[in-house]
Amino acid sequence: MSKLISLKDAVDLVRDGDTIMVGGFLAVGTPERLIDALVEKGVKNLTLICNDTGFIDRGVGKMVVAKMFKKIMTSHIGTNRESGRQMLEGETEIVLIPQGTLIEQIRAGGFGLGGILTKTGLGTEVETGKQVIEIEGERYLLEKPLRANVALLFAEKADEKGNLTYHGATRNFNPCMAAAADIVIAEAQQVVKVGDICPDDVVVPFIFIDHIVDGGAL
Repeated sequence: MSKLISLKDAVDLVRDGDTIMVGGFLAVGTPERLIDALVEKGVKNLTLICNDTGFIDRGVGKMVVAKMFKKIMTSHIGTNRESGRQMLEGETEIVLIPQGTLIEQIRAGGFGLGGILTKTGLGTEVETGKQVIEIEGERYLLEKPLRANVALLFAEKADEKGNLTYHGATRNFNPCMAAAADIVIAEAQQVVKVGDICPDDVVVPFIFIDHIVDGGAL
């Protein structure tokens, strides 16, 4: 059974106030057409979980410029001056999370873990308000799992059932996010018939994907 849906039907699944995860690293591996459609739709008060905030004219940076987020949880914002301006002006709450911690929090959310233990951030501002657990004389921060209402992902290729494959660095956070949202939408550069992707090349199995948008057909 095909999971293909239109771009309009895909973005209609994102509602005001939702928490969304978006794949990509400096906009590489980001579902750009889904982003553009969301900007056009104009949803508001979203919470973003993403590796970074892209650029002002690429990736989720377009949504930042459109002031669609009330909160952003990310590793860095240095390539998007508008993110920094909104943070300093108090327009958007931005939570900066070490990159390794962020991906592990997403992984924990996807696989039903109660959190992760890490030394990253001990003795810094990152530790403020968090539980510290001691194991065999070593102190660790407890970082809680992250999940989203909707994950917006990219794939180089998808079959109609939802198996995804990637080229190079475009995979980045996408596979982990596929397990950590209630609704998972993948924008694929190319959509092929079931069986056209070698099983050895499948990075994200179809079971994690709810809907596919054919990015190459738009």
